[in-house]
Amino acid sequence: MPDSVRDASAPDPARPFRRWLHGCIALFAVEVALSAIHPWYPSDWWLENGLAWALVLVLFVTRNRFPFSRVSYTLIFVFLALHELGAHYTYAEVPYKEWFPFLDVTERNHYDRLVHFLFGFLCAYPIREVFVRLVHVRGFWSYYLPLDLTMSFSMLYELVEWGAAVFFGGDLGMAYLGTQGDVWDAHKDMALASLGALLAMLVILFVQRRFGPIPLASREPLGEAALKRAAERSS
Repeated sequence: MPDSVRDASAPDPARPFRRWLHGCIALFAVEVALSAIHPWYPSDWWLENGLAWALVLVLFVTRNRFPFSRVSYTLIFVFLALHELGAHYTYAEVPYKEWFPFLDVTERNHYDRLVHFLFGFLCAYPIREVFVRLVHVRGFWSYYLPLDLTMSFSMLYELVEWGAAVFFGGDLGMAYLGTQGDVWDAHKDMALASLGALLAMLVILFVQRRFGPIPLASREPLGEAALKRAAERSS
């Protein structure tokens, strides 16, 4: 039998990865369904989910051509899960202070600030994976370009928010914008996203210095496997 023909009885090495990805998709679908149950502002719920569903569709369509590592898919899932919570209540009215009274230390609802920070912190790694595996960037540029693109995405999202608020107007526009009366809201959101991305790059730099270069240039989603091997070599 030719070497190119794999034994049908042999275990499929990609099966655990596919299960992981399908599990993330299933959990996200469950959260979307739960989020859709009596959202506080139904029109805003649809508006908030437009970009999120578009991202999930792109990730699903490209899952074979460019499979991200399980680390990246998990980080994206966590971010989208937090986004769905904001979509259900609107970002300005997530009742986290009722759930955790010890966080009721300021008058403003800071859930949107948290998610903007986590957008940078959670999504900078998947963005870096694209640069490293597709563009083959190395060294300083493998840290700077993900930071730069994360900042650009944050800026573009603020422009989308502004455009949507102007286009829809009224309560829907204000609910989607969620400035809560802060004239510097967009600037602070972009600053927090940038800070999150910077911290993510610093964490990756620490891991690289601690365990050595983690090879992510392959098409295969082996980022976490390579990290495990590097940890074993350093022990």
